Amino acid sequence: MQAQVFGFGLLPVLPSITTLSTFSTSSNLCIPKYPCLLPVVCRSKKTEDELLSELPIEYHDDEWQARQREKTKELERLRQEEDEEEDRKVDEYREIAMLLKGYPQEEVFKAKKLVSSFIKSAEEIEEKIEEAAEKGELNELVLMVIWTRLDLARRDEEKDAIRSLDLIYRRVETEILKKQASPAMRLLNELLIMHDGFDDEGWLKACKKCMIKTFPREDPFSLLVPAGFDLDKMEADDLLLRIDFIREVDELLKEVRPAETEGSMVEAFDPESVANRLKQQEKKKVVRQVEALLDLAIKLRW
Repeated sequence: MQAQVFGFGLLPVLPSITTLSTFSTSSNLCIPKYPCLLPVVCRSKKTEDELLSELPIEYHDDEWQARQREKTKELERLRQEEDEEEDRKVDEYREIAMLLKGYPQEEVFKAKKLVSSFIKSAEEIEEKIEEAAEKGELNELVLMVIWTRLDLARRDEEKDAIRSLDLIYRRVETEILKKQASPAMRLLNELLIMHDGFDDEGWLKACKKCMIKTFPREDPFSLLVPAGFDLDKMEADDLLLRIDFIREVDELLKEVRPAETEGSMVEAFDPESVANRLKQQEKKKVVRQVEALLDLAIKLRW
């Protein structure tokens, strides 16, 4: 009996269920639910504050941020314009390439190869073009290939390529026109080329010899059909009468002789006006040379 009493006396006094519940509820105020995450949250908040404090002052300015947003919109607009310009160029290049679709591909390949040889020939380009003209290789397709390349160079603003291709185009076009021109115009071109740019008197003497050699001999009473001239023995391509030369050159002068206007007399010194004035002066110089050749042909005596 004494042992039992002794045993119960050694047992600790346990709190009641109500006391435990009250203790648990009051302890929630000071013990976190996830105590292991508290240092991480604190460090993240501290790091964010440090980063914000290290940023330039402008980043905290609302007006500066508004300007930056406007710049971003402007850059986006420019990028969109560049994309649209690129798409437009692609469409234009495709349209230019379609110009050659109507020709046989084998002929197009030969024309492109010929044009490439002109571009690579450098100082020998004159000989190359003349050689191609003699072989009959210059035609409308060759001009079209040169024009497509020239158009692409202009769209890409490649100044050196534009200058070179423009000269090649004009030279090839001249050869084609020479081939298609009448005998009178071919002779006129040959006579103009003979001029060295300095000795007008010597040039006119050389032109007179060439005319006497080219035109059939005439007498004063048979201008249209020279004495002893057998029309049946002459080939059409070789025949050139002086009267035909005079008539065609006179018609040409009526078409190309520059008209003097009051506006053309006004002098300006901007680059475009100076260039136009130089072109007009060169044109007048050639017209005067053609007029001298016409006068020489009219007064020609054997």
